[in-house]
Amino acid sequence: VQLVESGGGLVQAGGSLTLSCTASGIDEEINAMGWYRRAPGERHKLVASISAGDIRDYADSVKGRFTISRDNAKNTVYLQLDSLKPEDAGTYMCFVDPFGADRPIWGRGTQVTVSS
Repeated sequence: VQLVESGGGLVQAGGSLTLSCTASGIDEEINAMGWYRRAPGERHKLVASISAGDIRDYADSVKGRFTISRDNAKNTVYLQLDSLKPEDAGTYMCFVDPFGADRPIWGRGTQVTVSS
């Protein structure tokens, strides 16, 4: 099983990025998918998640600016980051939670840097 993330980078405040995460080697259907952020000196923080039924959940700090979506045929989850702020910077790690799995599967992360 492997998760491959892409789309991170350096962007100016107010700019946009699109992150993607594709899971391979998973035979089961996927329940929840989503993204956490890890920033220096902070604990992992859930940024956004999407259920198998397309129920979306966002951290209060990103509501109205970030949009999560998924393509089940491709086992891929996306995160559209708009109106980026310096405090959005960090390592964005995706996760997928297959039905019946003991625990979620994690990606290695993609770095987002926002300059002021």
